[in-house]
Amino acid sequence: MTTSPKGIKAAAVFVDRDGTIMRDVEYCSDPQKVEIFAGAIAALRRLKDAGFKIVMITNQSGIGRGYFTEAQYRKVEQEVARQLGPGVIDATYFCPDVPGVASTRRKPEPAMIFDAASDHDLDLSRSYFIGDKRIDAECGRNAGVRTILVQTGCETHQPGGIADWVARNLGEAAEIIRRDGV
Repeated sequence: MTTSPKGIKAAAVFVDRDGTIMRDVEYCSDPQKVEIFAGAIAALRRLKDAGFKIVMITNQSGIGRGYFTEAQYRKVEQEVARQLGPGVIDATYFCPDVPGVASTRRKPEPAMIFDAASDHDLDLSRSYFIGDKRIDAECGRNAGVRTILVQTGCETHQPGGIADWVARNLGEAAEIIRRDGV
């Protein structure tokens, strides 16, 4: 991706995978277990139509723990992309590091977002992060983007917490972004 002819960088929506785009399957290594949430495809397409790049940011400690291989992770990633449809996800970044080990890439650290911003010439001041866990909101905050927590994962959230907004699901989060539209 390049900047526009006027030099304006693209805004992005960084989105967590498990519990946000798809049902959270503990250490998902089987493409047959990928179940995209109802409404997720339409929500991501609305964001694309509004001009946002969609970048998936996901911790995958199952690799670091030896539960599955990077090749197995890639097969799940391919199935997610297949179910979402061509061109929905612009890029995917994952971190195989386990919790408790020093890592600049594992959420809540922001290195995956910074890498994506550099690789794809993204404007973080106009970008958002949607996730289902507190570490997703912390990651977004650490990168300087607006944050939305969805209620589709294993954690529950209340307005006024670490995120800028709380939404029932990805569709509602997309509407918040379209209304806020910086």
